[in-house]
Amino acid sequence: MNKKQYLEKRNGLLAEAQACIDDGRLEDFEAKKAEIEALDEQFENAATAQANLEAVRDQARVTDLSAHSVQVHGTVAETMNDAASMDDPLNTTEYRTAFMNHVVSGVNLPAEFRNADQNTKTGDVGVLIPTTIMQRIIEKIESKGMILPLVTRTAYKGGVKIPTSSVKPTASWVSEGAGSPKQKKTIGYIDFAYNKLRCAISVSLETDVMALPVFEATFVANVSEAMLIALERSIVSGTGNGQPKGILAETPEAGQALEIAAGDKLSYNTLIDAEAALPLAYESGAVWMMTKKSFMTFAGMVDANKQPIARVNYGIGGQPERTLLGRSVVLTEYMDSYADTAASDTLFAALFNFKDYVLNTNLNVTVKRYEDNETDDQVMKAIMLVDGKVVDKRSLVTLTKKASA
Repeated sequence: MNKKQYLEKRNGLLAEAQACIDDGRLEDFEAKKAEIEALDEQFENAATAQANLEAVRDQARVTDLSAHSVQVHGTVAETMNDAASMDDPLNTTEYRTAFMNHVVSGVNLPAEFRNADQNTKTGDVGVLIPTTIMQRIIEKIESKGMILPLVTRTAYKGGVKIPTSSVKPTASWVSEGAGSPKQKKTIGYIDFAYNKLRCAISVSLETDVMALPVFEATFVANVSEAMLIALERSIVSGTGNGQPKGILAETPEAGQALEIAAGDKLSYNTLIDAEAALPLAYESGAVWMMTKKSFMTFAGMVDANKQPIARVNYGIGGQPERTLLGRSVVLTEYMDSYADTAASDTLFAALFNFKDYVLNTNLNVTVKRYEDNETDDQVMKAIMLVDGKVVDKRSLVTLTKKASA
């Protein structure tokens, strides 16, 4: 019975059942309902059987060797799943099935998969587990994406200048009929240049052809991650030569570059002095910037009442929210950590409002893929034109540990 016949017969029974309801013959309706349900079950069973038949129709294991050779000697082995199975017997379908049955049902492994007259020890267990390839490449994890979202982003053409003012006019009280002195508004400029950031990865043609999809996906992720790390590193500690100038490369205003003598250690007063050096006008928005190791040094400190100086709360998403004297802490790996003894002067912490740093992107990340005609290597590259500078350094307060004598 095909689908067309099934539907015609079912519609007929439905019409008869409706007539029974209309005539008030409920006993006859129940009989028709049972016929419809039996018909549905019959068709479903037939459809399932047909699907099973189609599933095994093309699974014949007969190997046709007529097209390969006319003289074949010996026996023909069953075709393995893939090339990897030929080199690794533990990756064959037969062994993996036998291993599953052994784990689930306690069925002994076939003789060809067991050690003969040997004792299997704990060091051999890993070899007996079927070999599988997990679709993942294990790589070193790095902290990233913590600085870039905080800075001011612009997208002007290279050579743009941002005006800055070093002097603000002051108002004065005057007598009736008297005037006030005329004041000059001093204007300076911060200009942005072109710095090219480039990341390229090359593989041979053979590797590109045979690469796993996970390998190719990791390729793209590595390129974007490398660009992000380079940007954030330059924002924090860039030299300004051929790259953006970092926050820590700036010279703070007078009285805002604090130092800890070689023989001294961190104390509660260190934080108090840093907060005191931050101008009141820049109080809002300034945050601490330091490594996690430096923060944990502060976290272990207590005040005169034995209360921890640092606070670590957990937000709605369960992520730590670190603060020092109520001020947020942004952790980064792109600066030095505090140590009681230092071989050279170490800038290990800073107060800064990241909105006072402008990152200007003249050309956003552009990814290109091309072939090296000389070697046939496949090259994927990403480039961008970017520059960055601190436009207002009056929110910058630095802490430096002086070198030991």
